[in-house]
Amino acid sequence: MKPILDVARSLDIDPDDLEPYGRYKAKLALNAFKDRPRRGKLVLVSAITPTPAGEGKTTTTIGLVQGLAKIGVRSAAALREPSLGPVFGMKGGGAGGGASEVLPMMDINMHFNGDFHAITSAHNLLAAMVDNCLHNGSNTAGLDPRRVTWKRVIDMNDRALRSIVIGLGGRTEGIPRETGFDITAASEVMAVLCLADGIPDLKARLGRIVVGYTASGQPVTAREIKAVGAMAALLAEAVKPNIVQTTEGVPAFVHGGPFANIAHGTNSIAATKAALSYADLVVTEAGFAFELGAEKFFDINCRYGGFAPVCTVLVATVRALKMHGGKPLAEVGQPDVPAMLRGLANLEKHVENIRKFGQPCVVAINQFQADTAEEIRALEEHCESLGIQAVAARPFTEGGRGCTELAAVVRDLAARSEPQYTPLYDWSLPIEQKIAIVAREMYGAEAVDYTTRGRRDLDQLEKSGFGGLPVCIAKTQQSLSDNPTLLGRPKDFLVTVREIQLAAGAGYVVPITGEIMRMPGLPKEPMATRFDLTDEGEITFTA
Repeated sequence: MKPILDVARSLDIDPDDLEPYGRYKAKLALNAFKDRPRRGKLVLVSAITPTPAGEGKTTTTIGLVQGLAKIGVRSAAALREPSLGPVFGMKGGGAGGGASEVLPMMDINMHFNGDFHAITSAHNLLAAMVDNCLHNGSNTAGLDPRRVTWKRVIDMNDRALRSIVIGLGGRTEGIPRETGFDITAASEVMAVLCLADGIPDLKARLGRIVVGYTASGQPVTAREIKAVGAMAALLAEAVKPNIVQTTEGVPAFVHGGPFANIAHGTNSIAATKAALSYADLVVTEAGFAFELGAEKFFDINCRYGGFAPVCTVLVATVRALKMHGGKPLAEVGQPDVPAMLRGLANLEKHVENIRKFGQPCVVAINQFQADTAEEIRALEEHCESLGIQAVAARPFTEGGRGCTELAAVVRDLAARSEPQYTPLYDWSLPIEQKIAIVAREMYGAEAVDYTTRGRRDLDQLEKSGFGGLPVCIAKTQQSLSDNPTLLGRPKDFLVTVREIQLAAGAGYVVPITGEIMRMPGLPKEPMATRFDLTDEGEITFTA
């Protein structure tokens, strides 16, 4: 690794604007880019519907940035921070892989510069102050203990905490009530930090957080609980973007980590703006597949951030296409062109979705060792028949060298394109209509159904004046539908809205569909069993 001051110097970042966290990590002062003119263009990386292990979207993003650097483009990555949930759960990390990682990888995968801890602390401080005002009789806002909506969070997959009862043990222990935990990546404080444009906006958004309702149904906010100042103080360092490097020394702005299946799924606006201030091409990613993270990127993130990409790169793998073509997941490493061809319906839907936003598109084939030349050629020919270019890339095994062809295509596409996109819906539409548009246009749903609670939440939000907010739909990442077992391109299905949660501080509402959980559980054999610490103090991971 290069010293972080040298990495920053490659973008002409003033060393006085950096706050180093050791030799290889740093935070960038907010004033360093606050009034700096936008220099670069933005490229978005998304993906087809993934297998449970993911299709290497982050690895491809990093490989593309390194490929751009190899062909002489002043580039940088803007990425989300990993959550400890997936690190110790299904994936084992979220910092890329092989020859295309962000470094120091273990630091980034673990505690990094403390951002997740600060967000967790700020969120739980508000929860403690809510219960304190109920217990001590300082409830001047009239918060109804039966209508508190603010849960607690922890950055770990822990299904046992989804539903709990607190305040047991006697009158000195608080007021007993039902509550629960979400994962930190789903915290509204995480979303607030990622969508805030500077500290004044951060505090305004924190103040708008709704923690519950009065007996008459009026919302009670964090400002009324008098928690905003302390929450902002806890976030004083976390709000600053982090700078690290890729395996080949290319600058990477890694900041914020909302999941795309239960939140808006994109790194912070601050990190994207910082990267655009110093680099000529900035590559960012939106979590999971296009209908999830990328839809939210355009309809929420770009609107609040005031920026737009010049093109979208869609990551596809032969193995995922074979899974969507009906091949058992355990056998997707076996050659099977017919199965892959059957699975192309999933890719076609994502290409259609990209075009609905008016975006130029290139398909990046993230090549695995088991892929055959016949499979790659068939995929390239099918993409050509759709009028888009597909380029095989090898970011994991070859790093930037394996992505120079992809980089050249993206560079040329970006050069002849201007930042723009067509929003999917108008924010002023009723919430029900916005949900219907996303479900129909992005997922391909026939219609949207509501449970009794979902319908009640919808009516309450409209009545309380929150109908003009965008929708951030929580949905499984394993299918275009809200049913994880429906692979490929499902037809004639309903999306069921179970409930709708309000994130007034973040500035959106969260319709929760199907069986999606805001607190995941660990798998039967979690990745946590593969980590260790040597006697010399080095963290190890057994693949």
